[in-house]
Amino acid sequence: MMQNSQQPLVSVIIPFFNEEQFLHEAVESVLLQDYSQWELLLVDDGSSDGSVGLAKAYAARHPGKIMYCEHAGHINKGLSATRNEGIRQSKGDLLAFLDADDVWLAEKLSDQVKIFEQNPDIAMVAEASLYWYSGASDDKKNVAIPVGAPAGKVYRPAELVRYLYPLSNGAAPCPSGLMVAKQAAINAGGFEESFTKQYQLYEDQAFLHKIYLKEKVFISASCNNKYRQRIGSIMQQVHEEGQYHLVRRYFLEWLEAYLIREHIQDKKTLQLLKKALVPYRYPNLYFITEQLPAKVKRFVRKGIRKAIRK
Repeated sequence: MMQNSQQPLVSVIIPFFNEEQFLHEAVESVLLQDYSQWELLLVDDGSSDGSVGLAKAYAARHPGKIMYCEHAGHINKGLSATRNEGIRQSKGDLLAFLDADDVWLAEKLSDQVKIFEQNPDIAMVAEASLYWYSGASDDKKNVAIPVGAPAGKVYRPAELVRYLYPLSNGAAPCPSGLMVAKQAAINAGGFEESFTKQYQLYEDQAFLHKIYLKEKVFISASCNNKYRQRIGSIMQQVHEEGQYHLVRRYFLEWLEAYLIREHIQDKKTLQLLKKALVPYRYPNLYFITEQLPAKVKRFVRKGIRKAIRK
């Protein structure tokens, strides 16, 4: 992609906490971008391993291009607060988030900047992600997962809620596949810093829904990011500890309060949210209307299969 001084500066934000094993790959994938108008903020969330020295070394080798940032007192504040610190210190009109264990392909920034140039009224671009096992599992193959809404188009405020997880069934975009207008992120209030510990599983969903509900979003069919699947991820921990529904309910109730606070009355969003809360607030009703009919159907199908075999 041709470069010129008129192209927008993209602030790349990599939050990290003890990511010595993977941070190098993430940073190198930024250095290899074919779009040169970027700055990189390496935002430390109180790390105690070698990732601190690694990040500082990159900043020293690339002054004015790569910056090392941290919270006051080198404390750990959580992923959302760390992303927000990057936003506060950024200088670009566009923001791109890269998780410290993910990587980008060389065209990621140029592809998404072009989409912004072609659609100046959008607030965000979201693309597909390659779910990347990177040797973590011999029996699983890398697979590209598109965002679960038809690609190549702009969605009006609240439209994407009807397509995407967690209120609908379509795959949600990954943070490493996003580019966001900085002003839209500021208008949204940034990431929700209350989503700490196990609730970090939904910290990106809270931010995404604030954008979905108020801004125009472009869904791209491109796939220029590799989303690493690995042992010890927050997703794995939450599921193994049986906390998934605790975390999901926390998000749903946060969203309910957000809609009330912001006076958002989109009918379809309210219907989807009400339905999603039924298992938690009305478990007996949910069992009778959803779980019991499903069990009966499975029982009938099993009986029919046995009869056919005879």
